Amino acid sequence: MTPAAPAPRRRTVLGGAALGTLATAGLSGGAAQAAPFAPAAPAAPGAPGAPGPAGTVSYRNKQILVDGKPVLVLAGEIHYFRLKKADWQSRLDKAKAAGLNTIATYIPWMWHELPDGTIDVTGRTRPERDLGAFIDLCHRNGFLFIARPGPFTMAELKGEGVPERVREDHPEIVSTGWHDAPATTPTVDYLAPAFLKETRHWYAAVMPVLAKRLHGNGGPVVAVQLDNEIGMLAWVSNSPDLTDHLTADFDGWLRKEYGDGLGARYPFAGEDLAGRRKGIRNPKDAYGAALMHDLGRFMRGRFARYVTELRTAAEEYGVTGVPFVINIHGTSDSRAEPFPIGISQLMETYGGVGGTISGADFYLGDLTLRNVTDLYLINAFMEAVNDKDQPVTALEFDAGHADYGQNMDSQTSPSGVDLKTRLCLAQGAKMVNYYLFAGGFNPKLDKPAGDGNDRIGITGERHGFAAPVDPEGRPGVSYEPTRRTVRAMDSLADVLAPMRTTYDDVALGFVPDHYLTEYHPPELASVQRVLDEAVNTRGAGPRGSLARAMLLGGFRYRGVNLQAGDLDPADVPVFALATGEHLGAGLQRRLVRYVEAGGKLLLSGRLPVKDMADKPCTVLADALGLKAGKTLTDANRFWLSVTAHDWAAPLPEVRLSRTQLCEPSRGRTVLRELSTGKGCGFDIPLGRGRAVVITTDYQCDLTFWGRAFRALDAAPAIRHSATDPGVFLLTTADGERGRLLHAFNVSSGYDQDFTVTENGKPLFGGEKLRLPGRTAAILPLGLDVGGLRVAYATAELTGGGDGLATFRALGGSDAESVVAVEGAARCEGARVSTEGGRTVLRVRRAEFTVRRA
Repeated sequence: MTPAAPAPRRRTVLGGAALGTLATAGLSGGAAQAAPFAPAAPAAPGAPGAPGPAGTVSYRNKQILVDGKPVLVLAGEIHYFRLKKADWQSRLDKAKAAGLNTIATYIPWMWHELPDGTIDVTGRTRPERDLGAFIDLCHRNGFLFIARPGPFTMAELKGEGVPERVREDHPEIVSTGWHDAPATTPTVDYLAPAFLKETRHWYAAVMPVLAKRLHGNGGPVVAVQLDNEIGMLAWVSNSPDLTDHLTADFDGWLRKEYGDGLGARYPFAGEDLAGRRKGIRNPKDAYGAALMHDLGRFMRGRFARYVTELRTAAEEYGVTGVPFVINIHGTSDSRAEPFPIGISQLMETYGGVGGTISGADFYLGDLTLRNVTDLYLINAFMEAVNDKDQPVTALEFDAGHADYGQNMDSQTSPSGVDLKTRLCLAQGAKMVNYYLFAGGFNPKLDKPAGDGNDRIGITGERHGFAAPVDPEGRPGVSYEPTRRTVRAMDSLADVLAPMRTTYDDVALGFVPDHYLTEYHPPELASVQRVLDEAVNTRGAGPRGSLARAMLLGGFRYRGVNLQAGDLDPADVPVFALATGEHLGAGLQRRLVRYVEAGGKLLLSGRLPVKDMADKPCTVLADALGLKAGKTLTDANRFWLSVTAHDWAAPLPEVRLSRTQLCEPSRGRTVLRELSTGKGCGFDIPLGRGRAVVITTDYQCDLTFWGRAFRALDAAPAIRHSATDPGVFLLTTADGERGRLLHAFNVSSGYDQDFTVTENGKPLFGGEKLRLPGRTAAILPLGLDVGGLRVAYATAELTGGGDGLATFRALGGSDAESVVAVEGAARCEGARVSTEGGRTVLRVRRAEFTVRRA
């Protein structure tokens, strides 16, 4: 990651026991069928294939499979290069005690390359450069291993992990940005021939070390990451890699994309290459928005070509039979509003590409009402790009107490790691890497650079001081909360690993092109119009209200990529979309076809009347019979207010900050701006379907949004009776084995008692659930575990064995827990009754075991 300032990096960048025998302990489960990864054609869609024998690592049906069995990968990042070799074992001991089953680490090129340009991965110059020895030690300790060899690694390393020699020897790879300004970050032109040649030199040294230790060769390596946070450096600095090589490539792409129509889009199209390059680097307002959009689309494909080059090299040097991983960046200041930019940038590198999966990098601190939807959307929008087999993963899951600047000005609460882990698993994550699990020290460079401290990293001598294990190897304040969470999830690994998330018939739209704003030509009005509209609306809706109201209003919703193809109303009965006035013509037509075919559409944000190049486009507005009018704001002492009508009423008059007034030709007006009486909320029939269009930044009022969805015949199947905000319920299922209800209370410490219904019928026998504030629980619903069929339990399931299941009471030892088991069962100290063929056990103990009678 790249810091705004050297110290507080991770905060401000875009802002059971460990398994000694991995095949049997904690990584077992019902086996799905999948094949080992074979080298895939570059960027070609593919599925992992047919059954996988012992020694394979694969994925299928949203599961990660090791030796053909679903696994839950619980990893911790430990940087061997920041520790003395003698200290490696002590850090692995801490990881083992925490319950982790996998170790991950960056493998920095700049650490292993010597001043003379040779590469040491065997420890001949320093013991800490013996990469194979570290991987072997992890293996002897019973860990799986995730390798992250770059070429870029970031990790607060100088040059972002790429030796400075590479840039000095090949100045043509060093980027220039808008108006020929030098790049402010150490980014390079990824596809520059010299950089690819140097990267192959690095891969020739490091990949054979990994290949020898792949799981299929009897080793622990189960995944290899290709590069790191691709495109992030240019994005955060708004300095695209406009080298001569790249601009020539982009020029060719534009000519192929637009053909004879290029001149109408770009006035520089008829000039020579030098003139065209100047037009790209020095854009004018007339085509600035179009250039921003086209450059972003072009870079998607270019990143995919880069990853293909890396994968081809890795496979040539023996790395096959494990998934390659692409990590996605984009959180900032405990929020993830820009995160989908990373998905948009990298979607073509992994989406539907056989043998490749993606992983999120997120740094959110605590999980609260403010940012819970951010994490939900990270997972939902990643899933929207994945194919039918690719699972969700978290490759950098922020661990530790978040005082990244070591200034005692920030501290994550103990509940943060637990809530975030549980939400990821409830949304189908099968791999979580706690980053950074153990800190260390930045060693001195072999050759002094005269840069102030002559160390490999930018954080000073110590690094990772906010990690659960500090640089000196001492458990910090976040170690115990992390240990409790990991062990709790590991004890349920057999149950969680094969589970798939289940949803209501409601989806939230993802429009990747709304996030093509990473390279925005500065000081151009057309560009700023698109930026202002997109940033304030995309994804979650104005004020984040749409996505938050859906989650807290009870919907278990999935993300759907609107750009992936036409929507089928049978598959997506209700489609909610946050959009501003910019939406591509093709996507507008797609929405019209969807509604005409019987789909139910909810739009939140200004009515789309332009395409992404800032040109007029009213396809959707015309079909809906809406004419966009003036947009009012609350500026200059104008107290903008909106009133509710028709099915939206009764509701109090609401003070808002922005409203677009529209004139409907049909349908019903459900919101009106107070001073003009003109509409800003509409219910419109179209073909066999219907659209609710909200053109004001309505607040997160669950009553209003619930009525809007009911107008579209949508309601959550599972409901709870909690009246205070913060409670939401998700579900996962594993075929006939049963399902889990994942209950969350992210409120600021307020305990909540509530009942749960499904399609109007009581769940949990009508018993109340008690969920303390800032906690979550995993509850069985008709689940086979330990040879028991648990119909329901108001206590959290903590594990199972031969003829038994263990539980933890939600309200402590004084609370009564109720467990219903099909057939005969017993529990020490329980009050027992029977209902039909069920045994109902009422227990007042903090932890207890239910056994088959």
